[in-house]
Amino acid sequence: MIINSLITLKDIDSSVIDYLPKVFFAILAFTLFFVLAKIIQNYSRKAYSKVLKKQDELAKLISTILYLVLIFAGLFFALDILGLEGVVTKMLAGAGIIGIVAGFAFKDIASNIFAGLLVSIQKPFKDNDWVEIDKNFGTINKIGWITTTIKKTTGQEVYVPNQLIYTNTFTNFSTFNKRRVVLQSAVTHYDNLDLVKSVTIDEISKIESILKSEVIDFYFTSIGNYAYNFEVRFWIKYTVNPDYLSARSEAIMRIKKRFEKEGITIAYPVQTIDFGKNNDINIVH
Repeated sequence: MIINSLITLKDIDSSVIDYLPKVFFAILAFTLFFVLAKIIQNYSRKAYSKVLKKQDELAKLISTILYLVLIFAGLFFALDILGLEGVVTKMLAGAGIIGIVAGFAFKDIASNIFAGLLVSIQKPFKDNDWVEIDKNFGTINKIGWITTTIKKTTGQEVYVPNQLIYTNTFTNFSTFNKRRVVLQSAVTHYDNLDLVKSVTIDEISKIESILKSEVIDFYFTSIGNYAYNFEVRFWIKYTVNPDYLSARSEAIMRIKKRFEKEGITIAYPVQTIDFGKNNDINIVH
């Protein structure tokens, strides 16, 4: 009995001693992969930072992915040296199952992250640009990997998922630093249309923020039952939204004041009250 126990212990010691070189080479292999991963991470970070200027987050993401790939490669290689191929196979199978489950669970998050990556590369807008995204109008506050925040003109901060940016149309009002103002109004059938056009263009041209290089467009758009409808369009320098609001307000005030001076009447719906034979009241448009 004692002899059998001694033989068993001797076999175990022999197996451990035979296994030690594999453990040593596995640790050595993983250490080499770890050092290589660190070197490549630092080198790729610097290289991509030069190529992708002003996109440090993207360069950091790429270098981190390379680092993780090498770390996992080193781990699998070390397990293979130890003769644990079965463990490696189970880990890969488990990773595949986890990947499928995670893919369904985090589908929207992954879409937002990918869209955030596209925003960082394409740069359709930047901080403080005036935009309208998913019917939210305001300034870009922060561009993140998952959401883009907009500070609305009403004072709220809105978080817009990045995937909505590329699945819907959006408008950047700050791209060209100019914006077109469109005003619509109408004058009565008794007014001189040539005079209406000339005085309107004259007053619009006096607006301080107007772009002199752009043409002021004036069109009579339709003949209504009680008025001639017209539309005037002009371009202004645009940095912030109050530029647009101020120019539109000034245009309205100038046109009204000049029309009063020239005797031009801004049309409005007219209703005629008809008293019938039995004193019934009929409203005739």
